[in-house]
Amino acid sequence: MMLPPFRLHRPRTLAEAIDLRVRLGEEAVPYAGGTELLLAMKLGLAPWRHLIDVKLIPELGGIQVQDGVLRIGATTTHHRLACDPAVARSLPALARLEEGIGNVRVRVAGTLAGNLAFAEPHADPPALLTALGASVVLVGPRGERRLGVTRFLVGAYQTDLAADELVTAIEVPIPGSGTHAAYLNFKVLERPSLGVAVVGSAVGGRWRGQPAVVVGAVDRVPRQVPSHCLDGAGADDQEALEAIAEAARDAVEPSDDLAGSPAYKRHLVGVLTRRAVLAALQGGET
Repeated sequence: MMLPPFRLHRPRTLAEAIDLRVRLGEEAVPYAGGTELLLAMKLGLAPWRHLIDVKLIPELGGIQVQDGVLRIGATTTHHRLACDPAVARSLPALARLEEGIGNVRVRVAGTLAGNLAFAEPHADPPALLTALGASVVLVGPRGERRLGVTRFLVGAYQTDLAADELVTAIEVPIPGSGTHAAYLNFKVLERPSLGVAVVGSAVGGRWRGQPAVVVGAVDRVPRQVPSHCLDGAGADDQEALEAIAEAARDAVEPSDDLAGSPAYKRHLVGVLTRRAVLAALQGGET
């Protein structure tokens, strides 16, 4: 498959990139790794006539830890995140997730920001980032704004990114001591059919308060699951585990595709939610 004709722009400053976004509007799209974007163009699913390559803009690169927040620049690749010592120390669950993204070619070229901006429903990062309380940082001619992941992702392949804005970073609060986190997924080939993230505070093998439980990759957007049933529960509390599995099944509207029927996927959601809750409690301390 051949790419359709397009014009490539390579701004070297954030101001230049925003100016291009303003002038070109919806005919242009920011480009970093292109692992999903270029495939969509090859398949004739994307109408963009201009690509704005943002990889040369220094402000969009790097990983920083400051004031209890991990800031991930928009051009940071999955591979860099998987290997970075600061990520491994502060958010080991995220580092492990990034190690399993797609394949090595996708991890070396693709970026976390690009993954979110493309809003592919069958993706791993959104569920865990939602459970961690992450925000997407956007910049445009009106200034900077921050949106939580659930506000940024509004539907399948749809985000709240305006035609004149760029994603500049992903910001993830670093969990405090005693926080446990886990992410488990079920894959068909290299894409997840579903994934479950669990993040919360635990003491003595029991949840303290209500952990965040988020199901992703099975619906149009990540779905947060009511988790009051887990407050004070431990790994031996079968009633609580069945209750959270049922709540997770009820929270999603699975798609019907080659990865399975909605009924099959809803069953898997319950199974994987139980396992993710146990994984977080028994070995997922950050």
